[in-house]
Order: sequence, then C-alpha cells, then structure tokens
Amino acid sequence: MKKAYFFSDTHLGASFFPDSRQRELKVVEFLDYISKDASEIYLLGDILDYWYEYRYVVPRGFVRFFGKLAELSDRGVKITWLIGNHDIWIFDYLPQELGIEVIDGTLVTEIMGTRILMAHGDGVWQHSRQFRMLRALFRNKTCQRLFAAIHPRWTIPFAYAWSRHSRKGDMQKEEADIALPPFDPQDPANLTRTPANEMNFHIRKLYDFSAEYEKSNPDCKYFLYGHLHRMVQQALPGGGTMLILGDWINKFSYAEFDGTQMSMKIFRSSK
Repeated sequence: MKKAYFFSDTHLGASFFPDSRQRELKVVEFLDYISKDASEIYLLGDILDYWYEYRYVVPRGFVRFFGKLAELSDRGVKITWLIGNHDIWIFDYLPQELGIEVIDGTLVTEIMGTRILMAHGDGVWQHSRQFRMLRALFRNKTCQRLFAAIHPRWTIPFAYAWSRHSRKGDMQKEEADIALPPFDPQDPANLTRTPANEMNFHIRKLYDFSAEYEKSNPDCKYFLYGHLHRMVQQALPGGGTMLILGDWINKFSYAEFDGTQMSMKIFRSSK
C-alpha cells in the first residue's frame, strides 16, 4: 500500500547541536525506511537551519540528505518542500537538482482522494507588526540581492549565530512548556498570550485558523503544520483534524497517511 509522509523542523546544520552529522544520518535512515511504500513526501519547513543560494554557489553540507532526496525523486516519489522561517532562501538550485517542488506559503492539495492543507505554520495567523516586517524583509527581492552581495564568509557565520541565539530562547520556552497541560481548545486561558502559556496560545491560533478555513471548505479533512516543535493531534469542530508535526531535534516525529487514516508516529532508529 502506497503512503504519504510528512515531517518538519529537522534544522540540519544547526551549529548549536554537537551531533549535526548524526541527525542528518538519522533523517537519511528514515527516508530509507519509508522508501519502500512512499508515493509522496512533504517537508513542512525548517528542514535546514540556514540556507542561502547564491547565483553560482551553494552552501556546503547536507550531501547525504540531498542525495537521498534526489534518489527518491528519480524513483518517482513526489517530494514537496514547504519553506519555513529558517530555510526561506531556496531558489532554483534544489528544485532543479533534486527534482522537487518548493512552496512558499500554504499548500492545499488532494492526496489519495483526501483534501489536505499544509503550511510551516509561522505565517498563517496575524503576528506582531515587528514579525510581519521582518518576514516581509526576508522575502523582499531587493534585500535578497543586497544580502547576496555580501561575502558568505560574513553572512553564514552571522546567520548561524542568530539562529543559535534564537534557539537558546526557544529551548528555555520548551522547557517551560513541558509543565503545560495538553492543549484544550475549550480552555479560555489559551485565548490570551502570556509567558506561562505562550505555546498553547500559538497552538490555539493554528486551531482557530484551521477551524475558520474548515467552515468554508468542509471537504478539507486534515490541517498539517510544523514550526512549534510540538506533537499535537486535535479534532476540529467540522470533523477535520489538525496536526502539528513535532521536530527532529529530540522527538523524531512524523505523520503517515495511507489514504484512509492519518497517524502521528515516532521514528525508532535501528542503529
């Protein structure tokens, strides 16, 4: 039986992990594992911790991962990469070399007869003005050209340092999130953003977006997101299901769809 697979937030190449190569090998092992029955693979963003394609050169690294994607693509597996907030600057190299489709934004598609909405999750609801300005800046063509004019010896260390600094704050938040109760859409506390429940507030925003979209699109049965590094599977008011895919930093989680049922799973390495 052919299946579709979904995962996100591997953050390959992240300098704040001492075992970046081992995590890459684990993702490659996972791709080998699902290759026996995968007809479609969807990568929901932040697959690379940083990536910027210059006109004639690309960053070093990720050879084993890219090679495995190319191998699967050459065998006829459809691979779709939805960019996140870390791997924004994918242009034409990866699509052409690997034979994959790259999507910037939300994707609504039919998989095995079932309509599914997917997005990385960082831009599907209204954020602060500062966040919106920064997101627009990163996608501005003039700013991208100016950034590309700076030598990579300066831009790449800067990008990894920024990511490392950001990740330290995220790790502190995730440690605090462990004590949070499971997400409950009926809990009024999740309607207000506070330091104590920031994660559940973000989950509630994705839930509200999905529920609102479902009202006018009742044929959409699944809503898949990454970004938050949490594993969530939540029923929606109209009968659909929202899933947040976790991460490949310490959860190694993914979703599997067989045409009938969508399941959240953990990859257990055999090595």
